[in-house]
Amino acid sequence: METNDKLRILTASAKFDAACTSSGSERRSFKGGIGSAVSAGCCHAFSSDGRCISLLKVLYTNYCVNDCKYCLCRRSNDIERASFEPRELADLFMNFYRRNYVEGLFLSSGIIRDPDYTAERLLEVLKILREEYFFCGYIHVKAIPGSSPELIKALGLLADRMSVNIELPSESSLRLLAPQKSKEKVTRPMGQIRDGIIQRKNELKLFKSAPRFVPAGQSTQMIIGATPDSDYQIIRLSQALYRTYGLKRVFYSAYVPVGSHPALPKDIKPPLLREHRLYQADWLMRYYGFTADEILSEENDHLDPLLDPKAFWALNHLEQFPVEINSAPYEMLLRVPGIGVSCARRIVSARRAGRLNFDDLKKLRVQLKNSVYFITCNGKYLFPAFKMNHSFIYGGLTAASSMMPAVTEHRQLTMNDDFDALQPTTEERLKCLTGQF
Repeated sequence: METNDKLRILTASAKFDAACTSSGSERRSFKGGIGSAVSAGCCHAFSSDGRCISLLKVLYTNYCVNDCKYCLCRRSNDIERASFEPRELADLFMNFYRRNYVEGLFLSSGIIRDPDYTAERLLEVLKILREEYFFCGYIHVKAIPGSSPELIKALGLLADRMSVNIELPSESSLRLLAPQKSKEKVTRPMGQIRDGIIQRKNELKLFKSAPRFVPAGQSTQMIIGATPDSDYQIIRLSQALYRTYGLKRVFYSAYVPVGSHPALPKDIKPPLLREHRLYQADWLMRYYGFTADEILSEENDHLDPLLDPKAFWALNHLEQFPVEINSAPYEMLLRVPGIGVSCARRIVSARRAGRLNFDDLKKLRVQLKNSVYFITCNGKYLFPAFKMNHSFIYGGLTAASSMMPAVTEHRQLTMNDDFDALQPTTEERLKCLTGQF
């Protein structure tokens, strides 16, 4: 098979893997080396210095001995198959890099023969790039579940980021849809990568020339919507992965129907809105100090598709509100819907000069359409206090949402248009977000 045909097949097979964003790596070049990963990122993602850059996202092979029911490359799926040779893939990548098509490599693979054989092939690609071409740019490689610790370590010494996809949120779901995989096979390499990163940090305290080991950390991916697992189960698992294995990111991938197994949902559109809400909840856990048990519970185990998770949490904890904008501590301001880190800092800074009112908050670019229901200025609501109940606030939050464009008109608006009439209904917004328009 021609190399171009292999590239077409194996890049298309890699498109469902979402476990990559900015690298955060600091692998610097040297005299005679090619490229660098000082602030590089991945595949149309934003790096630490704000650049949007690209990488070659490809599978080594889409042959696979596993038969995961949700996977395009599963053994039983009748698709066109292809496989690179290590040098062929390394030469192809360097040709793309020299032409400035890409700035890094994301390399994954189906499992051929067995996990160790596959990991050896990936290791050979990385060795050619690092030791023969002296490529110093960004490389993200997938750790193959079930491969030996020695191969995981060797890959980690050459890669900038590694990831092991946990795929499904529960052990029961794995047994049903991916019987060749198990929780232990996935978490064991995660633990090894975590230990290697910690060891490297300790060695750096003793000598500067300590070998690099996955300097950009590790990540994972979960498929959303293929199984009946709740949002509560998903974010609790994400929280445990962050705390136990020190992951940089957990990625959520809306299930795209590619199989016909009886346990898989049929005739559904990818749950893109649910994926979006889970990313928002994940952000609350990583940057705002929320826990999974605060956001959801066993009794209330799904996020509201019409509300962002912070507004959803606030609406279910009205006993903690209203928050007085002139005296509330910084940590409590962060929990008000519509107030982020930047706005909270501006409020804390501005109120040192005098007491703030609602007009002042507008000047500080606070999103009052969301926050107005949960704050007071000088002890007063913007609305009459007797209206501040669950029904009134929920109606206001859903009606005030302006994140979706009007779906009834597709033309340039003019100042003579009736803007209120053109605003989509709540039902139309929901359909648009879920891909039904």
